[in-house]
Amino acid sequence: MLKWAIIFAIISLVTGWLGFGGISGLTGTIAKVLFAIFLILFLIALLAVIGVFHIL
Repeated sequence: MLKWAIIFAIISLVTGWLGFGGISGLTGTIAKVLFAIFLILFLIALLAVIGVFHIL
């Protein structure tokens, strides 16, 4: 998930530099959404691991 967010961010930067504003905005939005999903899943996994080790 994080890999795809980074890929879309790079595509957004390159297309923005080349002057393709519409594509740049779209890929930037996709990168933000993917990063947000990654962050939420990472926090859930982190809380699950903390919970498991707290019980032990």
